[in-house]
Amino acid sequence: MKKTILSLTLAVFLLSSCEVLSQLPGASMGTQVTEGEAGQGIKDALGQGLGRAVVNLNQTNAFFGSDFYKILLPPEVQKVERTLRNIGLGSTVDKAILQINRGAEDAVGFAKPIFIDAIKQMSISDAINIIRGPKDGATNYFREKTSAALIAAFSPSVKASLDKVEATKYYGDLVNGYNRLPTTRNKINPDLTAYVVGKTVDALFDQIAKEELEIRENPLKRTTEIMKKVFGAKW
Repeated sequence: MKKTILSLTLAVFLLSSCEVLSQLPGASMGTQVTEGEAGQGIKDALGQGLGRAVVNLNQTNAFFGSDFYKILLPPEVQKVERTLRNIGLGSTVDKAILQINRGAEDAVGFAKPIFIDAIKQMSISDAINIIRGPKDGATNYFREKTSAALIAAFSPSVKASLDKVEATKYYGDLVNGYNRLPTTRNKINPDLTAYVVGKTVDALFDQIAKEELEIRENPLKRTTEIMKKVFGAKW
């Protein structure tokens, strides 16, 4: 009789222990994440970060009104900016800077579908490595794997946006005015698109990095069940 009671007591204790353990953070019974879930969780996080990055930057003064993202003239033009202002091109300089930033703000709106297509190409093994990696692992992976393709795909949209807001015209007037000076030996390249594309993509990745950090550190930023499970698990 005593052995029976002891056996029953032990069984109850073991069952209770298993139930408690299953509820602990990182326990295999409660938070086990499959490879497929990890992949989807990372893609959800990237999609969320990209969406917010686009919304944050695709608005008036997101670039021009920002101390951090404002796009100044290309370095080779900055070197002669004082000369340009001294010869009466100050107004053209200011208009060029304004419209360059307006072009970037407008072009960001075309980025989301380009980024989403790139997310779809991410493998499950890539996602596993990202979730186990540093706090900016997804952003770094995305930048490394897609920057060249994104720049190539993004360039027509940026050029169209620069043309639409006449940034290309103002910048061309500025550069051509300087190049025509008798004292100008080193001509400035009037091509603006590549420079603005680079600055715009950098701004997007910076925003994505901030969103990734928020998702990793703030549970309230995990807006899907898979994101909650993946980023809440022990890796």
